[in-house]
Amino acid sequence: MKSDFKTFCDIAQQIAEIRSTREKTAVCAEYLQQLESDEHLDLAVRYFGEGAFSTVSGKRAVIGHRTIAVCAAEFLEIDYENVFRPSRIATGSASETIQKLMENLDSARQKRIPDSQLSLSEIHLKYEELAALRKRKEKEALLQEIWRSLSPLEIKYFLRILGGGSLRIGFESRSILNAIALAFESDPETVRFTHMITGSLGKTAILARSQRLDEARFILHQPVAFMLASPYENHSVDQLSDYVAEEKFDGMRAQLHVSGPEISIFLRDLNAISDSFPEICAQFADKNLPPTVLDGELCVYLDNTIQPFQLLQKRMGVKKPTAKLLQTYPVAFVAYDMLYSDGKTLFDLPLVRRREILEKFCRENEIFITEQYNVSTTDDIDTLFNRAISHGNEGLILKRQDSPYEFGQRKKSWLKVKKPGGSLDTVILYANAGSGKRGGTFSDFTLGIRVSDDDRFEQDFVPIGKAYSGYTDAELKQLNIAIKPLVREKFGPTLSIEPQIVVEIEFDEIQINKRTKAGFTLRLPRFRRIRWDKSALETDTLSEVERMFAEKLSRERKPQAAFR
Repeated sequence: MKSDFKTFCDIAQQIAEIRSTREKTAVCAEYLQQLESDEHLDLAVRYFGEGAFSTVSGKRAVIGHRTIAVCAAEFLEIDYENVFRPSRIATGSASETIQKLMENLDSARQKRIPDSQLSLSEIHLKYEELAALRKRKEKEALLQEIWRSLSPLEIKYFLRILGGGSLRIGFESRSILNAIALAFESDPETVRFTHMITGSLGKTAILARSQRLDEARFILHQPVAFMLASPYENHSVDQLSDYVAEEKFDGMRAQLHVSGPEISIFLRDLNAISDSFPEICAQFADKNLPPTVLDGELCVYLDNTIQPFQLLQKRMGVKKPTAKLLQTYPVAFVAYDMLYSDGKTLFDLPLVRRREILEKFCRENEIFITEQYNVSTTDDIDTLFNRAISHGNEGLILKRQDSPYEFGQRKKSWLKVKKPGGSLDTVILYANAGSGKRGGTFSDFTLGIRVSDDDRFEQDFVPIGKAYSGYTDAELKQLNIAIKPLVREKFGPTLSIEPQIVVEIEFDEIQINKRTKAGFTLRLPRFRRIRWDKSALETDTLSEVERMFAEKLSRERKPQAAFR
């Protein structure tokens, strides 16, 4: 029975353990071919890449990580603080922790009678039930009831689907779309375009199976996949003059759909955030604009100056911001691309033409728009980069003038010019086995910051981030040898390590995270070098992290050049 949830989970785990992207795609395509109904095809691709509900549905089964963790500890009959929490920190994954504990504890095995015949449709009904509940105790009771009929592997993927987005099996949206194209003998580019304008993996798969991809139509107030930028240093550029430069703002990417008084704002993950920014909605509603879609940035904007991203974080997730919050952290939307205008999509137009339409529209309607600069040499880039940094921004985006809007891809058309936000000397606390090409190798590392002299803590180190890039193959091999004699405990695919290996990491920025012991996490940490010459007592402290964070917040920023 290919439409049962057990088979889906087995396929997901099989994909996780395969190294080759091509083989992953082939396994997924074969599975999709065998699903008989459109409903099960819709649910399968949704579960692979979107979550319990379609991205464009706006529906969420909101259950906090803490609620799930406490609920699991109760079901497993273990102490949350002394058993579950340390296990979760070690694995770096609550769902992985719950799976391993469900497999190994007698108390959990006795409570469960797995039903291998549960269909994808029946699982969907359970997500619907969870989404309808409002009280935490009711959600916990239903979760435990659901777990009684699932195997440990099914419980892991049930929770990951519930969380939304990626299943963390090395198989993201682009690969899922390639699997849909392979399964139903469709053109991959047409499949990608259909997904972009429908916003739904399920709709795309159904249209592909019935050979009706040409019926897909753009729908206003339904988000489309964003065009993405690749690192500048990873690509050689023959003619810099083919590009224009814009400052990369210290804000949050957003897509704004407007038609008269109706306004929708979407993040890069395609989630709607309109309620969090009522001043933007009111500003654009008052303009009574024709149907339009803009790509741009949300920034806290005070005294003609873009403020640190950390201040914007105070607005994120607040669905009904107070008058004080709106006044203290006023947000502006700055446009830099146009995707829909005058009843037509503009994706296929070159950037220079889209820019002409955008500039005219923004000028006539008094909408903030980015400045663009011509570049021809690396000196031009250095000058503009330093200017962007003086404004407190992240760097530059180079955009090829003849490029279409390449939705959902990282190609050479947009290039980001950035420098690390800082570096720290840390220690490896945990090593986690990789998947795909890195299967069988410990390649994901939880890094710790020193708190041994900090009266707020009893331990010597607390986690500050997780890095899985920046090292060479030779360094990774050396690390895997070095950690073996330092293993304290093993938690499934995760090793707890004696804090002796020092790693200098670089990162984009420091962010507040009250759910962690440190109170902070690092955005995009990656290895800079392994400091075999240093001891753990020479690593940086949490006080240094706090100092760096405070320094960035207080750093003087020059006013942003007036938006046109």
